[in-house]
Amino acid sequence: MPVFAPGVSNEWAAARFIVSVAGGRMKFGAVFLMFLFLAPALIGQAPASAPRPKIEEVYLAKDNGSGKAGDQADEFRTTDIPIYCVVLLDAPAKVTVKMNFVAVSVAGVKPETKVVTSTYATSEKQNRVNFVGTPDGVWVAGRYRVDLFIDGKAARSIEFSIKGSTANIAAASYLKPPDPPKPKTKKH
Repeated sequence: MPVFAPGVSNEWAAARFIVSVAGGRMKFGAVFLMFLFLAPALIGQAPASAPRPKIEEVYLAKDNGSGKAGDQADEFRTTDIPIYCVVLLDAPAKVTVKMNFVAVSVAGVKPETKVVTSTYATSEKQNRVNFVGTPDGVWVAGRYRVDLFIDGKAARSIEFSIKGSTANIAAASYLKPPDPPKPKTKKH
């Protein structure tokens, strides 16, 4: 077992330990080959690893009528249930993608409240994640944001609006309040 001496880096002491365990006396060629093999680790260079995937494209969509994400949408109505968040990665890889559906400016909701949070771990062969946001009842009109993370690191954000449904707007235009009663005039 090596003794790690003050002033000697632990990497070098570990390298000496590996050489000494390998069989007592070694010829210079074997030691040189071990050094070449261990050199990147000894000088602080990590071995090259595959780059982590990035978000190539992300969009929000309404339901297509058959329970799947339809075409991209930038505006939604309170009755658009569910709202899909489609994430396309630039390469298939095993990563964890997290989505926070955040209320930015919504009546009755504290700003920056996470309304829906969902996490999905992809396999090595996946590069698409479909998140589905569904409220209890209908959405509350206002400004929202989707924050996306890959392996815990912020990757992308999208802001969008949810407006009152056209049915609610149309119904409101037909519900005209009654005219106030006219004052009666007295005849003298």
